[in-house]
Amino acid sequence: MRVIGEIPHPNCKITLFSWNNRYLVKLEQGYLEQTYKIDQFEVSGDEGLIQIINEPFIEQALKIFDEMNHAWSKAIREG
Repeated sequence: MRVIGEIPHPNCKITLFSWNNRYLVKLEQGYLEQTYKIDQFEVSGDEGLIQIINEPFIEQALKIFDEMNHAWSKAIREG
């Protein structure tokens, strides 16, 4: 797996990877992470990948982090 780069964001860490003819977009926030796999032929190279990691996508991912955190907190409380 090769690291392509990172996209700076104040609310999460975004790392881009290339692996097995796929791109992986990994978002991390605290102890939670989301990984998206994209066939390399679906985008036009590294720059095409970076273009789809736009603010609306990141905002939705941050909402998912909130949902994940809520579910995890609830599971621990009710454990």
